[in-house]
Amino acid sequence: MIIEDPLVVRSDRADGLTTLTLNRPGQFNSLSQDMLTALQFELDAIAAREAVRVVVIAGAGKAFCAGHDLKEMRSNHDKGFMQALFRQCGELMLTLTRMPQPVIARVHGIATAAGCQLVSMCDLAVAADVAKFAVSGINVGLFCSTPAVGLARNLGRKAALEMLLTGDFIDAMEAKTKGLVNRVVPADALDAEVERLTQSILAKSAVAVRIGKGMYYKQLEMGLTEAYDYASEVMACNMMSEDAGEGIDAFMQKRKPEYKGR
Repeated sequence: MIIEDPLVVRSDRADGLTTLTLNRPGQFNSLSQDMLTALQFELDAIAAREAVRVVVIAGAGKAFCAGHDLKEMRSNHDKGFMQALFRQCGELMLTLTRMPQPVIARVHGIATAAGCQLVSMCDLAVAADVAKFAVSGINVGLFCSTPAVGLARNLGRKAALEMLLTGDFIDAMEAKTKGLVNRVVPADALDAEVERLTQSILAKSAVAVRIGKGMYYKQLEMGLTEAYDYASEVMACNMMSEDAGEGIDAFMQKRKPEYKGR
């Protein structure tokens, strides 16, 4: 089933994969207020659906996402508008980490400014070897403060700050080395690589994946002792699940597990 919005194209697959395609190719999929609203609506709806197991975010046209819509920003040169826009974008980025399904960025072209931020805030990212990344606001007198939040949590500090202070592009392999993306493949192999990653996740227990993603992000904000206390409790609860019992039994019996949890 395909559900279309003028700004977002949603495709649902029976095996639990949903793809959201940013659909402003003429504007390089820039994140206008309306685009943010449309994407937020889809993510909120997906988060509530247990049948959806994995989400892929892609871009139509030549670019993955070129960041915020600068024309819209210049035509609304008001601090209140800017505050509302960046709060809206921040809430979208937080939604990506808070929703129970793993979210994979499929990056086929440039990802700049808030588009690079979007890649950093997706749980995983697969890039074509021709993709390029930058946080280029500094080139027009604007430090990319909100993209800095995602970059600082994915890259080393000096690597993130270099991108933020120079605005220079990095290629896909450098992005992988720095920790911004997981995998880099030739452009004609991008879909196959995204599919391989998706199938690897779909083969796992939905319960374990859902519990694990939530635990992962929560413990990042804790001190070491608190994180271990929390992780121990989560793991003990996970061990009580039917899926964990089935998975361990299957491993010992040398057979494929048949997970039932949702």
